[in-house]
Amino acid sequence: MLRLIRGFEELALGLVKSGAIPGGIHPYIGQEAVAVGVCSALGPGDRLASTHRGHGHVLARGTAPHRLLAELLGRVGGSNGGRGGSMHAADFSLGILGANGMVGAGAPIAVGAAWAAVNPGRTAAEGPGTDGPEAGRCPVAVAFFGDGALNQGVLLESLNLAAMWRLPVLFVCEDNGYATTLPAATAVAGSATGRAAAFGIPAEEVDGMDTEAVRTAALRAVERARRGRGPGFLACRTYRYEGHHTMERRMKLRYRSPEEVDAWRERDPLPRAAALLDPATVAELDRSVAEQLAAAEEFALASEHPDPAGALDHLYADGLRPRAGATP
Repeated sequence: MLRLIRGFEELALGLVKSGAIPGGIHPYIGQEAVAVGVCSALGPGDRLASTHRGHGHVLARGTAPHRLLAELLGRVGGSNGGRGGSMHAADFSLGILGANGMVGAGAPIAVGAAWAAVNPGRTAAEGPGTDGPEAGRCPVAVAFFGDGALNQGVLLESLNLAAMWRLPVLFVCEDNGYATTLPAATAVAGSATGRAAAFGIPAEEVDGMDTEAVRTAALRAVERARRGRGPGFLACRTYRYEGHHTMERRMKLRYRSPEEVDAWRERDPLPRAAALLDPATVAELDRSVAEQLAAAEEFALASEHPDPAGALDHLYADGLRPRAGATP
């Protein structure tokens, strides 16, 4: 899966450059160990809320690469019929409640999903019920977010509610050191785990470049939440090798030194994982991934563009029809 995510993102970068993917993407290259480690700890009924840098989460959770790539291209064969694109990809059949372009906005979605799982048919105003899943079998909701979300009020509110209601939520901070171009060290007082500790939520720092370390920590937190013992928090120290957005290549921003990037490349999660396998297995995995991505590209490029006549379909509200008797 690490190799699939890396190859998918490299393919997507090429399609952005050719103009096939409109608007660009937020590449996940470098952070693959977090998505793979966390998602490998989840069960079939669990849910996750992703971020604007969410391709890795979506793939690690099980969305087929050809469907995600078609979504990035805005084609009808995409996981959302070409309507979500890179920053809003979702797959409800796999519990993927959607990527999100707003910083930290996945946290309240995950908290709401956890509430609904524990209290079926009830609203928060009614308070907890007694007919939820038994301890040890409760679905878990994961909220991914970056270090730039640590100062967002909506994240702090979500931590508070999850702790107060002892909800099965795993908060995963992908701390890549930068909020766009702003170094986290110059903007975040305290620490990521300190945010969780303030609400009495067990928190753990983990090497986000080590897939097994992330998986081990995620398994502990997921099991704890599944048994009704409340939320958990992982602070995964990781790094993105590409820019915040593909637009950076055109803007030629210089906020990271080549030495810093090179030092983090020495900790690339793919070679670390490959070192645990024999060379023949690695070669076979590379061959399989190459075949999957070639098929994904062929499918995505052949998929049709959506019909503009259906632009208002699938909306919760269209906002275009005035109420009966309303005056212009």
